[in-house]
Amino acid sequence: MFKENKMAVKQHIDLDIGLTTPEVSKRIKQGLVNEATDNQFKSNWQIIAENTFTYFNLIFAILAGLLIVVGSYRDLSFLPVIIANTIIGIVQEIRAKHVLSKLTVMNEAEVLVIRDGKKIRQPIEKLVQDDVVILKTGDQIPADGRVLAGEARVNEALLTGEADEIKKTIGSELMSGSFLVSGEIYMQLEKVGNESYIAKLTLEAKAMKSVEQSEMVRSINKIIKWVGIIIIPLGIALFSQSYFLNHAGLADSITSMEAAIIGMIPEGLYLLTTIALAMAATRLARRQVMLHNMKSVETLARVNVLCVDKTGTITEPVMTVQKAITSNNVTSSDLNKYLADFSGNMPVDNETMKAVSEKFKTRLFQKAKQIVPFTSVNKYSAAVFEKYSLVLGAPEMVLRADFEKYLPEFQSYVESGYRVVVFAKYPKEISENSPLTESVSVLGYILINNPIRKEAPATFKYFAKQGVDIKVISGDNPVTVSRVAREAGIRNSEKYIDLSKFNGEYKDAVKEYTVFGRVKPDQKKKLILALKEVGKTVAMTGDGVNDILAMKEADCSIAMASGNSAAVQASQVVLLDSNFAKMPDVVNEGRRVVNNIERSASLFLVKNIFSFLMSIISLMLTVNYPLRPSQITLISAFTIGLPSFLLALESNHNIIRGNFIANVLSKSIPGGLTDMLAVWVLIAANMALDLGHKDLSTTATMVLVAVGMMVLYHISEPLNQFRLGVMVIAFFTIVVSIVFFHHFFALTMISGRSIFLLVVLFFAEVSIFRWLSAIADGMAEVGATLVQNGRETTFAQVKAAYKRGKKQ
Repeated sequence: MFKENKMAVKQHIDLDIGLTTPEVSKRIKQGLVNEATDNQFKSNWQIIAENTFTYFNLIFAILAGLLIVVGSYRDLSFLPVIIANTIIGIVQEIRAKHVLSKLTVMNEAEVLVIRDGKKIRQPIEKLVQDDVVILKTGDQIPADGRVLAGEARVNEALLTGEADEIKKTIGSELMSGSFLVSGEIYMQLEKVGNESYIAKLTLEAKAMKSVEQSEMVRSINKIIKWVGIIIIPLGIALFSQSYFLNHAGLADSITSMEAAIIGMIPEGLYLLTTIALAMAATRLARRQVMLHNMKSVETLARVNVLCVDKTGTITEPVMTVQKAITSNNVTSSDLNKYLADFSGNMPVDNETMKAVSEKFKTRLFQKAKQIVPFTSVNKYSAAVFEKYSLVLGAPEMVLRADFEKYLPEFQSYVESGYRVVVFAKYPKEISENSPLTESVSVLGYILINNPIRKEAPATFKYFAKQGVDIKVISGDNPVTVSRVAREAGIRNSEKYIDLSKFNGEYKDAVKEYTVFGRVKPDQKKKLILALKEVGKTVAMTGDGVNDILAMKEADCSIAMASGNSAAVQASQVVLLDSNFAKMPDVVNEGRRVVNNIERSASLFLVKNIFSFLMSIISLMLTVNYPLRPSQITLISAFTIGLPSFLLALESNHNIIRGNFIANVLSKSIPGGLTDMLAVWVLIAANMALDLGHKDLSTTATMVLVAVGMMVLYHISEPLNQFRLGVMVIAFFTIVVSIVFFHHFFALTMISGRSIFLLVVLFFAEVSIFRWLSAIADGMAEVGATLVQNGRETTFAQVKAAYKRGKKQ
């Protein structure tokens, strides 16, 4: 195919030979390898360091040192929990990394390279400088280089933002990150690895901004950041008050201060989040779903609009030609002759041409002078002969002004669900840069279809139940796409529009229509942006180069592995077996993570809110913090830590509503306030009845345990067998700890007056907690309604939401 070009490049490299093995080895030793700039996987030592040398671990180390200095070894009970948390975090993250790295190696993008005179497939990261690679339609350019032979049209929109398809010929420069829309070329790599254009852009972007985080991780980081800022000055103030104003001993001042500080640190929350995300990625990997970006798990869980392409998502990616229909006054023999001439000359560089070639190609055909490749802009391809051209493409683009004239000939086939392409004779020789201007003589119509994926109807039914809207965005005829969408069970599929004739507001279109036909790549991008502008969280699935611009703009992008390498590399989630039925698994995994972390965060923040409020009031009234570090450890371990990790294992696929922080606070504030009120009643009673410090701290511990169990019950509603089991385990471990390890947790037998106070406070706590929880749940429902409806929310809706939340 490229022999006529060999002499022009002979001085650089022999296309038939490529690099030899010694030449490849030499370049590897010189470091001229196309290794990725951004390795998403940390080393084991990085994981160990990041989990060990944290800000809060430093705080815990200082606190432990102070307790050792004053000889309060019993209050070091928090250390085993911190060490266990760190080890668990390290082990889980390393295990997840190993699973995902194996999966990435198995599925990394490969290209065809010539070495030692042989064509072999090599991973992109194993290419070296001066390698000769062969690129075809849909392939992503792996490094910067130059065309040695052949011609192609290249889309550089991922780099330049322009959707134009640029023609590349011998000597043309090629930039990594762009991809071939049509054609086939031999390319020599000139700048690889960190020297490539895309690598430099990546490094520049990293220097300018940090990696984007999901709402959940961003919210947790905010909580941890503010806690980290508060605890140092608050700890100094508490110690100073106890030691200098209340004249307590050094040991008592340090232990009371540390109890308050430990109570304010959500030591297991960040760890739990990291482990939950890592386990989710591991579980999805075992189901043949690969994540390029961890945040995509949560984003998919929050998606309320899913944009899909017809081919490859609703239908099988393989096209088949059912038959060719002659136009009026055209014989079957003439049609078949022209089809043979056309298919015999055209390269098989897209699915349509592959289907046409398999159906009509014969050895008896006339040689064309040149060919005009298909582009997503023109939507036709042509074979050029002496004084005429044969054109195959979309009816609207080929027929143009005569479209209505010929529509009756093929409209019934479109309505039957076929994809119809028109085959016509053009009275002139055309080229890539000269659009059709004359009328064509229609020879016939080729009927193509893609069978609907067996799993598609059930999958779309699932999304309908989950309140996720489906938008079908396709380059095909909108009538055909609408019919296919209807067969697949997509709601409102009868609402379709032809975007080739559209000049209105995209925001209005996405609100009104479900099916969008004759969509160009830049229009797909505009539709995604319009959906985001109207407040939607958008996921985009695709498998072709024409989907990439839209996938880049979507909140989350999903690619089929059977698609081209450029789409796979541009996506955040890859369905390795190209099975669209896996989508509910991905969404459910995200919901499991978000719902369980949201629930666990509520448990953690109860203790944090109580300790913070208690510390502030202790400072205001100059009284010592009533609890010891070991007692805080008992509360943290068995009413928060253990239940949180167990609940995080539950399959929780409820729809995510509202804002993460608002939802967490609505569950934790009632518990934190109830804790504070109950303990302050105890402190007041101690002032009046002189219960003693040991009675006070033990009774306060029992009060906090009771409130902790109430909060656990509240966030577990409605109870099922698993959640009830978690509550039983938590209660059992608390009882065992109190009975057998009361000395370790600084618990003593309390007096009759204290027992009476404990019983009275318990019943008061129940009432107070229920009342506060009802108000908080009402406010949370109002927040979820505001997030869902935005500015269109009415006062009546707010009032109804508040009442609904209180009843729940």
